[in-house]
Amino acid sequence: MEIPLGDTPKPDDARNAVARLLALRESIARRARDCSRAPEEVKLVAVSKTFSANEIWPTIAAAGQTRFGENRVQEAIPKWRDLRARAAAIGKTIELHLIGPLQSNKAREAVETFDVIETIDREKIAAALASEMERAGKRPRLLVEINTGGEPQKAGVLPENADAFIALCRRTYGLTIEGLMAIPPADELVSPHFALLGVIAERNGLGERSMGMSADWPLAVQLGATYVRVGSAIFGARDSHP
Repeated sequence: MEIPLGDTPKPDDARNAVARLLALRESIARRARDCSRAPEEVKLVAVSKTFSANEIWPTIAAAGQTRFGENRVQEAIPKWRDLRARAAAIGKTIELHLIGPLQSNKAREAVETFDVIETIDREKIAAALASEMERAGKRPRLLVEINTGGEPQKAGVLPENADAFIALCRRTYGLTIEGLMAIPPADELVSPHFALLGVIAERNGLGERSMGMSADWPLAVQLGATYVRVGSAIFGARDSHP
């Protein structure tokens, strides 16, 4: 089903999103320097799920943002087909991250649509991605999602199973795993979860750590995040975007 590209955003809305994005970039760079890190080590993924192509476009055209995150494969396909074409016309290349759960029957579309898939969390997904990457001759960069809080309702590999799962992806399916992603429990301090992700990453020789969102990205930067995923602090609340 095609998803509408959306009405043209009001000028104030577009200006606000651009202004918030530029301010956020400056804040991330400042935080990185305060933590004795180079600002370029921390990459901003602008989470654009539920927002239309026309709402997103000013952040590309006016603010130069090229790295975005989406939760749903089917929502992303028509929206980013349009936005990639528009971006290419002004000399920009989009890097699109899948940051939501992936079903094995969507592996083909995910490989075709996304540049980075952050949510590998079970063998069935690893097998499906390996097959589709071979078929398509396209190799998105891959991260394993870790369920650092062991929450039964949440996707992700349990920390105690992480080493074995990463080895399985590498040895059995020939996947190059570049890093880890986590979403800590909402009702707990995030620092121990970010630190745990770092320990698992270091142990497995993984350089990328996707952690930290609108409310907690400063702690994530302090604890080694290489990707921070921020949406509402850029685009505003999603109340009108169910």
